Amino acid sequence: MPEKPRTVDYRKLASAAAKAIYTWDTRAASYSEVYSRLRSWWNVLPDGSNPLAVFVQEFESTGINAGSYASLAGQQARRSAVVQFLRCDVELAKVRERPAPWAGLHVCTVSLRILDQTSSSRNVYTAPVSVMMNCPPAETAPVDHCLMVGFYAAASRIVY
Repeated sequence: MPEKPRTVDYRKLASAAAKAIYTWDTRAASYSEVYSRLRSWWNVLPDGSNPLAVFVQEFESTGINAGSYASLAGQQARRSAVVQFLRCDVELAKVRERPAPWAGLHVCTVSLRILDQTSSSRNVYTAPVSVMMNCPPAETAPVDHCLMVGFYAAASRIVY
């Protein structure tokens, strides 16, 4: 799983987060470990507007849950992701229509090239994921880096 960068460059964080959302390897980590590592990226806002229930729902929208992961482990399955392109903030029509409610909140939609592999098959496809980051000067952001405060993987929630 890609490392979580400590940066004020929200584009860099969005790209790393998108790859982390779609990257796992049943040969190297249990579902609990994958879930926990990705969960560590998600920072709940003080007002609770981004609850962990949304995290669970969106993570499962990537096509993986505890049951499917266990089944795929027997096939030595793994998934990797490469960023194809990234659009952020006013580059997205929905954000132009409804701007972020505070300075420092950024939204990026990342298009990924996904490679799913098992011991007997390979499947390549593209998938979008929208990532929200809270950055300085937001009152709820650290002064020296951005935090991921959410992502959408469900097709109906992607920000275009």
